[in-house]
Amino acid sequence: MAALLQVENLTAAYGRAQALFGVDFDVGVGEVVTLLGRNGMGRSTTVKCLFGLLRAQCGRIRLGGREIHAAPSHEIARLGLGLVPEGRQIFPNLSVEENLIATARAPRHKTVAAPWTLQRVYALFPRLQERRRNLGWQLSGGEQQMLAIGRALMTNPTLLVLDEATEGLSPLIRQEIWDSLSGLKQEGLAQIVIDKNIKPLLTLADRHFMLEKGRVVWSGTSSQLGQQSQLVHQYLGV
Repeated sequence: MAALLQVENLTAAYGRAQALFGVDFDVGVGEVVTLLGRNGMGRSTTVKCLFGLLRAQCGRIRLGGREIHAAPSHEIARLGLGLVPEGRQIFPNLSVEENLIATARAPRHKTVAAPWTLQRVYALFPRLQERRRNLGWQLSGGEQQMLAIGRALMTNPTLLVLDEATEGLSPLIRQEIWDSLSGLKQEGLAQIVIDKNIKPLLTLADRHFMLEKGRVVWSGTSSQLGQQSQLVHQYLGV
């Protein structure tokens, strides 16, 4: 499988507090991988480095063969990295439709599936079409999460990064999110998923990277992880 994203020896800190210690992982074209670990173990810090929100001290990040670790955030986004941030971070005073088109852009490269448009997002999440004139703050938590995913898709990414996309949602809405991610995978969209719900991740993801105190301490396939419950208990506490 061709590599879409390559992260090598990624090291980062917040001032004098070291957060990442030589993190290595990769994502293949059309592949879904996870970053697993307890809170504070380096998952979200890794995401910040991917998007240029935190400058790496050393290491290399390549997207589609191009080095992006020194690139500004807006350029990284244009290269095909799309983010569904923790906490959703939608625009509360814009309508659903305005949120979706605010950062929309045509695909930079030829994609496996059709380009993402308002119509495609509404087909994926019909509830957003029903509430397209509502302001962001008027949506439920589940609807806001759908909007955050739809907004990221409207950038037509080649790699979608989801940071705690099912946190705090009802079981019914959570399942709808998992179903949508599975559909995106079937269309060939590569994904990095950060989540605490192991069972659906074992079905969705191809490979997993376990982080502990800013280091990758284990990596393997869903089949391998499913057979090592002690790892889940040791590093995730579940």
